Amino acid sequence: MLEVRDITKRFNGLVAVDNVSLDVTAGRIVGLIGPNGAGKTTLFTMIAGFRTPTEGAVRFEGRDITSLKAHERAALGIARTFQIVQPFAGLDVLENIAVSAYLRHHCATEAHEKVREVAERVGLTSMLHMQAPDLTVSGRKRLELARALATEPRLLLLDELLAGLNPSEVRDIVLVIRSIRDDGVTILVIEHVIQTVMNLCEGVYVLSQGQMIAHGTPSEVSSDPAVIEAYLGHGAAQRMQAEAAHDA
Repeated sequence: MLEVRDITKRFNGLVAVDNVSLDVTAGRIVGLIGPNGAGKTTLFTMIAGFRTPTEGAVRFEGRDITSLKAHERAALGIARTFQIVQPFAGLDVLENIAVSAYLRHHCATEAHEKVREVAERVGLTSMLHMQAPDLTVSGRKRLELARALATEPRLLLLDELLAGLNPSEVRDIVLVIRSIRDDGVTILVIEHVIQTVMNLCEGVYVLSQGQMIAHGTPSEVSSDPAVIEAYLGHGAAQRMQAEAAHDA
């Protein structure tokens, strides 16, 4: 469904993303992980159309979309959430979600029906008439997800949706994410809650210093020496192997 080929993004002399490729197969949940500053969100912005790559290409369902703007990609079926949640402060929850629903439904009645459907799915039905700034952190995260879902995407990009949530809230949102996938939406997720990524995703890509250093199943990635060192520092993989041998 999604093909990223040899993507590079330069900001003057800084290379934020360096010759990165990845594939996301339809119907799967795929994780994108890496240390802070690895280039994950920059890569997301290029997939979603908020930035144009310096080099490389993005294809969606076989079509080259590299030059398309974010709203054009949204119309094709790509939606994203943002790491820093910024709902429309002057609107209530229903109105915030309706802004997205109008992408597919130009009639207010139909758009509001879509809003209520999405709100029920993410657990916001009782909060539809609350002002967005009055929501808890968990409520704002659900609203961010609802706004993306209201565009009726086929590919959903989740940027640290679980950040700031307690374990119970994480479990609830993970169940929602799985149900979205089960209904046919393909998902690419950035997340720092590594254990959750390993339990949620069928495949994982790892970025470090702008470069893709590993990809594979969660078990393959979690035991990769390059990944261990990216998170824990030089020599960490060797130390862990020595400790495991000693314990054995």
